Amino acid sequence: MKTDNMVVIIPFSTDFTTSIKTLNLEWLQKHFRVEPKDELVLSDPQGQIIDKGGMIFYAKYKDEIVGTVSLIKIDNTTFELSKMAVTAGVQGLGIGKKLMLHCLAVAEAKGIAKLILYSNRKLLSAIYLYKKFGFVEVALENGIYERADIKMERMIH
Repeated sequence: MKTDNMVVIIPFSTDFTTSIKTLNLEWLQKHFRVEPKDELVLSDPQGQIIDKGGMIFYAKYKDEIVGTVSLIKIDNTTFELSKMAVTAGVQGLGIGKKLMLHCLAVAEAKGIAKLILYSNRKLLSAIYLYKKFGFVEVALENGIYERADIKMERMIH
């Protein structure tokens, strides 16, 4: 049985509120540091993402939440693809790809015109994934995240 068929993408649920924090802290602490903005959003995903018109999705594999991604509302036509994380033990199984495909399908269905994201060039597999799905580098404004040294966007419509 293919792993891909065993991964299910599910929407935000208060049952999994801590999963977004746990999964993101795992990679943030490994590669960078947890910034105040991260702590705020990850400690209150309902208030900081959902209640502001955004969306959070989880990847469930073998009855465990192993991945997450958020679409944070910037305005009516632009959302930030953010807080994407897949736990170390299952990386390489295509879970990030499945989360990305889900976000693109949701963006298309909801009439979102553009997705943006912020990343760091040292996250080679993440940058590769973003480029593979049509994200292109654009000018990076200052002060979003200390760790961000690249901004990318993808037009949906």
